[in-house]
Amino acid sequence: MRIYLIGYMGTGKSSMGKKLAARMDFSFIDLDRRIENEQKKTITQLFIEKGEDDFRFLERLALHQTFEIENAIIATGGGAPIFFDNMEMMNAKGLCIYLRANTDVLISRLLPNQHLRPLIASLNQAELQDFIEGQLEKRIPFYEKAQLHVESKDLTPAILHKEVVSWLQNQNNS
Repeated sequence: MRIYLIGYMGTGKSSMGKKLAARMDFSFIDLDRRIENEQKKTITQLFIEKGEDDFRFLERLALHQTFEIENAIIATGGGAPIFFDNMEMMNAKGLCIYLRANTDVLISRLLPNQHLRPLIASLNQAELQDFIEGQLEKRIPFYEKAQLHVESKDLTPAILHKEVVSWLQNQNNS
């Protein structure tokens, strides 16, 4: 089984994914880290040197590599679901979980480490809010195609695990 965690940056895909993987005794894959390790460059460097189109192609290749891995939690980049047929493929190859958060929650999570995220590093709080709202408007229709939607605000690994087990039981009973 593969579980794909999708959602905007700051929703907890990586941190929650690691904890859920440990709880379920699954491996954990952070798609961005995998790309960085394979390319021996940071995501920021890849965007600068290759541009977004080439980065998205690398991301798609890395995503397709996960289709052969069993018992894994995969945290995708926030933009992965909106390119190519990535969303449809994740739904076909595993359980896709949308970690949802409103703009206020995202801002509160992103501001403390804003300097670590090149897309938002130079934005003030008002600009950050506008940026997030604009991105979410484009991305939410893709995120909402996930089989399971979970609010990330007060999410714990135990709650997420319970949601996964419940979803799987419902699938087995249908």
